[in-house]
Amino acid sequence: MVEKISFVIQDTKEEVEFYVVEQTRVNNTDYLLVTEDENDEESVAYILKDTSDPSETEAVYEIVEDDNELEAVSKIFSEILDDINIE
Repeated sequence: MVEKISFVIQDTKEEVEFYVVEQTRVNNTDYLLVTEDENDEESVAYILKDTSDPSETEAVYEIVEDDNELEAVSKIFSEILDDINIE
């Protein structure tokens, strides 16, 4: 079962929900691979980065936009998911 998580967009205060497909930690930073629809193979996936201070009680995630970081973390998720049978 895939975990569903809610996020609040700070600018608009709109709440959006994503399904967490996988998570990983790279260089002491947490990343989530999320999608809007857990059952749709064509659904767009996003990589989110935890940008919160370790002392904060709630995590703050932002979409990874840096091309080099996105490519590196994408490769890690590809390796992780390669071992999992996804249908």
